[in-house]
Amino acid sequence: MRMKVIGVIEKGQDGTYDIRMSHHKLDFFLLGQGDTVELAKEDFLVSDEEMRDLYKEEKNSYPNLEFVYKFDLPSFLEFYSKKIGYSSLEKITGVNQRQLSQYVQGYRNPSKSTTLKIEKGLKDFAEELSQIQFV
Repeated sequence: MRMKVIGVIEKGQDGTYDIRMSHHKLDFFLLGQGDTVELAKEDFLVSDEEMRDLYKEEKNSYPNLEFVYKFDLPSFLEFYSKKIGYSSLEKITGVNQRQLSQYVQGYRNPSKSTTLKIEKGLKDFAEELSQIQFV
């Protein structure tokens, strides 16, 4: 049976990304770091392999883990603003691009209602994209 483990992606003040396990019921902790999200994920998986090897060496059973990655909002906006752009994110979410930029820069923190508004806008957009069919 697979156990879902959430890896929380956050961007540090030094510009690098960290992935850490959220609250879990395991007796170990995994961490990944890298200059990009992709490199942080690779490092996170290396951490998992190293822990798996340690368990094997100690003849212990290692859980069958399935990783689900979640961004904190500023890290998500920072990562995807390079792919989508703030003006497009504003159209998708209904949140002013200056406000989005302030979240990324750490000048402001989004309220719970703003976070939910951004999440809903992005999910609606993803749903719209998932229905695209070309002829």
